[in-house]
Amino acid sequence: MGILSDKDLKKYLNEGKIVIDPIIDEEQIQPSSIDMRLGDEFKVFKVISKPYIDPKDPEEIASYMESMVVEENDAFIIHPNEFALATTYEYVKVPEDLVARVEGRSSMGRLGVTMHVTAGFIDPGFEGKITLEISNIGAMSVALYPGQRVCQIVFETMTSPSKRPYGHPDRKSKYMGQKSPESSRIKQDYELK
Repeated sequence: MGILSDKDLKKYLNEGKIVIDPIIDEEQIQPSSIDMRLGDEFKVFKVISKPYIDPKDPEEIASYMESMVVEENDAFIIHPNEFALATTYEYVKVPEDLVARVEGRSSMGRLGVTMHVTAGFIDPGFEGKITLEISNIGAMSVALYPGQRVCQIVFETMTSPSKRPYGHPDRKSKYMGQKSPESSRIKQDYELK
């Protein structure tokens, strides 16, 4: 049990046990992680008159957000104290005996930009593009370019394969197969119904 090394990452990718599509070159494979690139779709909160977001509100949380696509060679500008959702450019499939974590790249952190707020954990069995919860905690706006390496994914072995992995028919896997940034689906949580 432990974190997969570059040697094991290459082996699992070649065998199709881990799927990351597309990987452009071997430079993305680091000693114990794989660099992931930024997609071109973003969601940002609209300025609305509601005083707060209520997860039990019958209004769809997605209606509080605005979607945008950044054209090739253009940048998404994240301003100080701003939050946005995006996805990785790559589509990922995690096998049932591994878990994965999304971690920021040091180069982004040194600009004051974080790539995940709390949801950096990826369950066994998940497949889809990884949602990035981007925040700028710095003092200056930062340009982010689609295709830019912004985070890394780390894979860890489990003691045994998951009995009910993400996407299992008995689970309510709210984000399985996502291909674009998805707003929170928290109101589907059983304790809020």
